Amino acid sequence: MINLKINNIPVCIEDGSTVLEAARSIGIKIPTLCHLKGISELGACRVCVVEVKGMRNLVAACEYPVTEGMEVFTNTERVLNSRKTTIELILSDHRKDCLSCERNTNCELQRLSHKYACDSHRFAGSTRDFVFDDSTDYLIRDNSKCILCRRCIAVCKRQQGVGVIGANERGFSTHVACPFDMKLANTPCVGCGQCINVCPTGALQEKEEITRVREALSNPGKYVVVGYAPSVRAALAESFDLSLGTNCQGKINTALRYLGFDKVFDVNCSADFTIMEEANELVERIKTGGKLPMFTSCCPGWINHIQKNYPELLDNLSSCKSPQQMFGALIKHVFSKIAKIDPRDLFVVTVMPCTAKKGEKNRTFTDGLADVDAVLTTRELSALCKENGILLNELPDSETDRPFGEFSGAGAIFGATGGVMEAALRTAASILDPNARFSPVEFSEVRGLAGVKSASYTIAGQKINVAVVNGLNSVNKICESVKQGESDYQFIEVMTCPGGCVMGGGQPIRATIVRHKAEIAAARAGVLYSADKSMYTRRSHDNASLQKIYSDYIGDACGENAHKLLHTHYCALPKYVKE
Repeated sequence: MINLKINNIPVCIEDGSTVLEAARSIGIKIPTLCHLKGISELGACRVCVVEVKGMRNLVAACEYPVTEGMEVFTNTERVLNSRKTTIELILSDHRKDCLSCERNTNCELQRLSHKYACDSHRFAGSTRDFVFDDSTDYLIRDNSKCILCRRCIAVCKRQQGVGVIGANERGFSTHVACPFDMKLANTPCVGCGQCINVCPTGALQEKEEITRVREALSNPGKYVVVGYAPSVRAALAESFDLSLGTNCQGKINTALRYLGFDKVFDVNCSADFTIMEEANELVERIKTGGKLPMFTSCCPGWINHIQKNYPELLDNLSSCKSPQQMFGALIKHVFSKIAKIDPRDLFVVTVMPCTAKKGEKNRTFTDGLADVDAVLTTRELSALCKENGILLNELPDSETDRPFGEFSGAGAIFGATGGVMEAALRTAASILDPNARFSPVEFSEVRGLAGVKSASYTIAGQKINVAVVNGLNSVNKICESVKQGESDYQFIEVMTCPGGCVMGGGQPIRATIVRHKAEIAAARAGVLYSADKSMYTRRSHDNASLQKIYSDYIGDACGENAHKLLHTHYCALPKYVKE
């Protein structure tokens, strides 16, 4: 342990800690712009500088280690003036359209500028030639708002192992972009959106689809149906100042009706359909000697990754569409029959925690119709509600519409890493041993936030080895193992985002200090597991609406009609595309 003083307050902290960590341990907040614990610890922004007794120069608190007897001062006139000047220099090269920026009031640069009473025009002068990239289906990079903090670079390379962006050129011309300034759409970017979630300003944002949804809602010729993902109910409340870990499912239903949607359904229901197809596909592969291990196919970021980086493993992918795409197919080709509506008059909207879902909607069609027409992120739904004066925390609860609003606890846990695996095991166990109610219903070994989790189960005499992987750095390790023939797994769940969909690139952006202190992923996942535990129906195949739809419209799971409606295929994609 190291003993030091910060602002004359005694501190005792573990050796190897930084001054920033020592200050936070006693409730002193040192501002940062580039720092993300465990991901980006460069000391590049110089906003976190502090004064150390006996040292001539100010030091960056985020990377400077504590030493025995050190005396640190975080609020001297010299320190405060240095921070103010640094922020004003950043502002000199920043497009200051705060009132129209989507990060207005949730921008770390804006908050610090206000805190230190900065003059945004003090160093007015030349600005860089800014890069604007809107080449993808899912996000926009606007470098006129970039402050070169390099968080996006760090999260893309160190956390996700993709590394498609970096600092190009040098000096005043430095800017964040892809190699050789190529468009993002032409790189191995998977669309996870983690760069958006760590950006302190509005330099990165999802590609907006609110306008298309608004137009559909105002079109009398369109019957507009909406469904939202499991993770949305676990995070939307945070955008309305409700506490972390609040389940606002009932209020979302009401809000969506207030917005004018004709039907409010739940993608949890199509998650149950996914499990029916995926579990039956797994059992079939095990029984017939099919390609194993079978990878899940629910995550579009993962699909992009395997198509670009591991095409030799495409036969290991489940052929199931994701819950989002199944939802759209079911609405346009089953609900249309139930409601006697021409499927061409249906406009299907999904609300997702994920930016990659915006690209996924363009990849699957059924009978010539796109399964899904528009995708809103959780953030976009929040913005749409606020635009319409809807105060989520003051709304009454209401139920979803039927039949595509009924779901099981298995469908509810899809958004947490391990949730798809656990849901699939619940149904696979019943398929393998139809005369037994597999007990317990919970497969807790595949829960948790570890990058790789593994477990073995014996069901009806059949041993099944499974793995759950989240975060692409961990995914790469598993893929290499399978590629080399070293894996003994039969089933592998893959989620691109660390923590799963609850931490997707479209979820509410939390301040850095919250990311450091709060267990955001655990709190959001806890919402889903609590919902599951409170439900009477906890296995997908026990969903009564699902059973009736299979009986009346689809036939057998993994049958001919099911394959036409609920399955797809995948092909290799080039890593880089010449412009």
